[in-house]
Amino acid sequence: IVRILIVEDEILVAMELEETLNDLGHTVVGIAPDRRTFEAFAAGEIDVALVDLNLRDGETGVDIGRALADRRAAVIFVTANPGLLRDGVAGTIGVLPKPATRKAVADVVEYAGRRSPLLSPPGELRLFA
Repeated sequence: IVRILIVEDEILVAMELEETLNDLGHTVVGIAPDRRTFEAFAAGEIDVALVDLNLRDGETGVDIGRALADRRAAVIFVTANPGLLRDGVAGTIGVLPKPATRKAVADVVEYAGRRSPLLSPPGELRLFA
């Protein structure tokens, strides 16, 4: 079981991710649409975070992703604008372009949850250097 935080301000996208992750047997610890809500979850145990870039309070996703990576969470950015991340964000794993299929989400979470260099990354995931 992987404990996952969804950082997404589009509620329908967040709910679809939550349903997919619950169906896979994972635990969604919460949905954070902005930095203030993220702070409420930040002290808890988070294994993997799926983080959008543009949130309710602006382009705060990169900072949230960095903060989660500092707390040892495996961070995957999920965004319709993957090009904005160019060379990536230190400490984070990579980016999954939106829209993402249920299988792509499942594969990325499994990859991030295991954090094994022996696993090949899912095809949809662009790894950061």
